[in-house]
Amino acid sequence: MTPHPLRQVIESCDRAITTKNYDALMEYYADDAALVVKPGMTVNGKENIRSAFIAISDYFQDQLIVEQGEMQVIEGGGNALVIMETVLRFPDGQCGITKMSRRATYVFRQESDGRWLCTIDNSYGTSLLDTGNRSR
Repeated sequence: MTPHPLRQVIESCDRAITTKNYDALMEYYADDAALVVKPGMTVNGKENIRSAFIAISDYFQDQLIVEQGEMQVIEGGGNALVIMETVLRFPDGQCGITKMSRRATYVFRQESDGRWLCTIDNSYGTSLLDTGNRSR
């Protein structure tokens, strides 16, 4: 079975994050996109998202590696909900590497030219419900 085109888009985003190529990364985000930076903190708009990714990279000492695992895509109305295993690797502060897995949720909108742009980037997925920072 051929992988969904969004797998390639998301893998391109992962490479851009890992290599700190924020110009390439922003090509995959809609102008009105939202990024969940951490539970309770969401930023909107490409410039704010770009700044957030730079701050995240700084926090992880420019050593954050992002990869994806299993993926499910549900399409409807020109949008796609992506549920995906996201694997993060970063320094543990003791000369080792920590590996963390999340079940991320992303929303993409298909543009009239066929490109998919991310409108919601939530690497925390439904675990946001576990944090006590829920919207009411």
